[in-house]
Amino acid sequence: MALDEALQEIMSSYLSRGMAGELGFGRRPAMLVVDFQKGLTESSRPAGCSLDEEIANTVLLLDRSRQKALPVFFFVIGYRHPHVEGGLLVKKLPVLTTFTIGSDNVELDPRLKPRPEEHVIVKKYASCFHGTHLASSLSILQVDTVLITGCITSGCIRATATDALQHGFRPVIPRECVGDRSRIPHEVNLVDIHVRCGDVLPLKRVLEYVDSL
Repeated sequence: MALDEALQEIMSSYLSRGMAGELGFGRRPAMLVVDFQKGLTESSRPAGCSLDEEIANTVLLLDRSRQKALPVFFFVIGYRHPHVEGGLLVKKLPVLTTFTIGSDNVELDPRLKPRPEEHVIVKKYASCFHGTHLASSLSILQVDTVLITGCITSGCIRATATDALQHGFRPVIPRECVGDRSRIPHEVNLVDIHVRCGDVLPLKRVLEYVDSL
């Protein structure tokens, strides 16, 4: 309760200063599914956590997005040579040395069931934009809005939302489709994302938007 009250107070303060306004939806969205891979979605693994509800909600949004033929991009973090490709990130997070391409840590969670025409991109750092072809692919598809789902809220979700804004795409984060290892960083970062770089919205509202396309 103390956390909820503190976050409400922070949000009220920002709103009173003319901050934390919504960007709104664009006309051509794409869906990004970030790092829902076995090394992160199975709680028995060193870097993993429980994300069953978030995956189920993401699958629901995936189904609706596919019905509307929206572009879908899946991302996993993985390395052939972790210390070279991952640089200081791997030095900071040594557990990432186990995220080698070909290992099941890098495999997408089987509940997602990507289709042959959907993109699966291997990234090396937190943001889905850093060192990948995502921005150019979205541009060629004339996408103006990205629906960001996945994990981890305080890491890759936040970094991707920040870069999306900086590349000129409207970041929309369906609250029920992203997860973290702890509620505190999860909730704090959702507030900060909504204040600074994206729209954190209820899944119901995002589904209504997709259905309206």
